[in-house]
Amino acid sequence: MIRLTRRQTLAGLGAMTALPITGAWAASPPLPSAPVALNVIDVAGNLALTQKAMQAYVDANPKLVSAVTFNKATAPELPGKIAAEQAAGRLDIDLVLSGTDALSAGIAQNLWIKLVPDHSDALPDLDSIYLDPAKKMQALSQGYGVTVTYYPSGPLLEYMPDQVADVDVPKTAQGLLDWAKANPNKFIYARPANSGPGRTFMMGLPYILGDKDPMDPENGWDKTWAYLQELGKYIEYYTTGTGALMKELGEGTRAMTVTTTGWDINPRVLGTVPAEAKVGKIDGFHWVADAHYMIVPKGVSDDKLAVLLDLMKYMLTPAAQAYTYDQGYFYPGPAVKEVPLSMAPKESQDAINQFGRPEYADWIANNPIEVPLEPLTMVKAFDLWDRKVGGNQIKK
Repeated sequence: MIRLTRRQTLAGLGAMTALPITGAWAASPPLPSAPVALNVIDVAGNLALTQKAMQAYVDANPKLVSAVTFNKATAPELPGKIAAEQAAGRLDIDLVLSGTDALSAGIAQNLWIKLVPDHSDALPDLDSIYLDPAKKMQALSQGYGVTVTYYPSGPLLEYMPDQVADVDVPKTAQGLLDWAKANPNKFIYARPANSGPGRTFMMGLPYILGDKDPMDPENGWDKTWAYLQELGKYIEYYTTGTGALMKELGEGTRAMTVTTTGWDINPRVLGTVPAEAKVGKIDGFHWVADAHYMIVPKGVSDDKLAVLLDLMKYMLTPAAQAYTYDQGYFYPGPAVKEVPLSMAPKESQDAINQFGRPEYADWIANNPIEVPLEPLTMVKAFDLWDRKVGGNQIKK
């Protein structure tokens, strides 16, 4: 496949957006006659994967976008902020970039515009362009988000070889529990409501432990909740985000944590965690996939919605998706088919070639990939974890 240069990408983008509006836009608002200013908020770290592509769209379309502002927040605080703005009739956020956490909370509070199928006329044929697991993640959004990035995620174990010998790395759930008991306060993970690796670990355990129903945290996770409660006896506290615990791992305060492909690669690229950190897997584990979504809050004007839909259409092109390899943060990253690493910017190729792991291809190919919980069920699981496991041990 030919790798596009930035000049070629923008040229192609300009040609795409210059096409006349046709009857295909009948159900969605038409593109505006004057440019709009867009405010984008990221609660998933997604801008590391998509900001360059979004900026490319903005640069190529001055007649549609006058300016774009990128901001960041945490997933738990966002729904309340948007709900307050909507109630006041003063919405300041046009596009949300989120994982399943804020997406789920917003669905529960009726905050989002239904994009699919309500505005499918303005989007590509998602079923035909998505990778199969990304297609399943799209279905999970119930149409309130459009999947922009995907990865198999985890749960994996990450450890520092100067503190944990390879022969001592747990291979089973019981082995992890025994290790944590023998090494109190040396294992850590983050609150699932705030952490991709944290919630992947929580949702992956029912498969590992053979729980009654991995998709029913309230009635089918007896083994999981008991396991997490026992494991919690040997954990000093739970951080409110993955970045904080990776810092502790890198500094040597902790010896082992749960991780994902991206949270293994990217902190080592950035130097937060030493390059020599290693990963392991629990035998028989299932991947619990993760994705990031483009979401539009209710109350956005028709002019802005039209531009946002056009932006989403571009973000799902191979040229834009190639940026999502980034520095391994959401490895691999692309949600659509036929976007090899060779299409990515050179710095992405260099980072992944240096810090990626050859075993990942085998692990991805030979372990089942599951979808996470349904959005409202995930909200319930977060609440159950807070009440049953670690709500009183969270480090603020």
